[in-house]
Amino acid sequence: MFGQLSTKQPWRPRRREIQLLTSVKVSCLANILSPLWKNNNSGYNPPQFVLSAAKEVLNRVDCNQYSPTQGRLRLRQALSDAYSPFFGRKLDPATEIVITTGANEGILSALMAFIEEGDEVIVMEPFFDQYIPNIRMAGGKVVYVPLHPPAKGDTEVSSSDDWTLDLAGFERAITEKTRMVSVGLYPVLQYCDPKRWGLMIIRHNPIGKVFSREELMAIGELCVKHNILILSDEVYDRLYYVPFTRIATLSPEIRDLTITAGSAGKNFYCTGWRVGWLIGRPELIKYAGAAHTRICYSSVSPLQEAVAIGLEQADREGFWESSRNEMKAKMDRFNEVWNELGLPFTDPEGGYFVLVNMSKVKMPESYEFPPHVSSRARDFQLSWFLIKEIGVAAIPPTEFYTKANEKEAENYLRFAVCKDDDILEAAKEKLRKLKNYM
Repeated sequence: MFGQLSTKQPWRPRRREIQLLTSVKVSCLANILSPLWKNNNSGYNPPQFVLSAAKEVLNRVDCNQYSPTQGRLRLRQALSDAYSPFFGRKLDPATEIVITTGANEGILSALMAFIEEGDEVIVMEPFFDQYIPNIRMAGGKVVYVPLHPPAKGDTEVSSSDDWTLDLAGFERAITEKTRMVSVGLYPVLQYCDPKRWGLMIIRHNPIGKVFSREELMAIGELCVKHNILILSDEVYDRLYYVPFTRIATLSPEIRDLTITAGSAGKNFYCTGWRVGWLIGRPELIKYAGAAHTRICYSSVSPLQEAVAIGLEQADREGFWESSRNEMKAKMDRFNEVWNELGLPFTDPEGGYFVLVNMSKVKMPESYEFPPHVSSRARDFQLSWFLIKEIGVAAIPPTEFYTKANEKEAENYLRFAVCKDDDILEAAKEKLRKLKNYM
């Protein structure tokens, strides 16, 4: 009868999602305890010209209704104008660009469009943690290929370029089970008859690695050889400190296999707006766009218009260069504390994260950790220890690894510098207390 307490087992998530939900929960529990927990989130407002655009468009009737499912035309045109020079060809805003609810939803849409149950997806490790549930929700199986840390990363400052990929291992990860889709289901794809799907991260989070042209060419040629589609996550494409090559520009053959994901949130420091995009050949964007329509129909209309205006004005405002220079200066200033402490770090080639090797930090042997921390790798314990004893929160990078390869990163922690200078200076002062544990 209604009103009586049910004796049935409570509803539970799908079994394949339980572990993922637990791992995210552990990270969140760690972060909320710290007064500086926001160290790992962007602490900026968008530039004023973008904020002004958002305020303006909110008063327009057309911007407060559904946008076209593929995205507002003004934004697709602005992206075409902004990115065509980078891609070395004119991007068709009608057929080669789709606007998504953040880059993450774009990646999910691409996977939903092309992944069949049991298909394998190659992911480089460490990985952005959202890739894994996205692949599994699409029915795919993740195949991991690790990047190897610098040989002397525990004793010397290194570059993110020193994290290396074993290309032979990358090729060995390709099997017949990495089928993407049969031509019979998608006859328009006869131009390449794709069989496999590889997830390729160009600007690597959490390392900050920017793959060189030579590395990308080698990877791209392997993808052409084995007919692998490439999903290139380029959300930090405006925040690089070394020359940056887009994999889709390396050859017509590689271009035809590539979907590129981008993010207004990362470009303009407005991650809460959830505006992203996919760029690729019409034969690929057509189906990714169809999946996007079924996932969320369309994306936030007024903020699409504001992003379009932002893209139209960014060069004139000198925003890209000033943003890049400002973030690099913050990175250099923040890393001064690691030099003071003698803690080696990986100097990033892009983005706003820095990995620091904490091998020299000795936590008391008798220090007590809660079970959900003591059962994890050393970096989780280091993260908890810093929160409780130092007052600074950092992300444990084994969260971006599988159990099999977490040893590669168990002595590292990831810090973010996308904060106001006073917060970074306060964090540096707190971190100097690590001298007591070295």
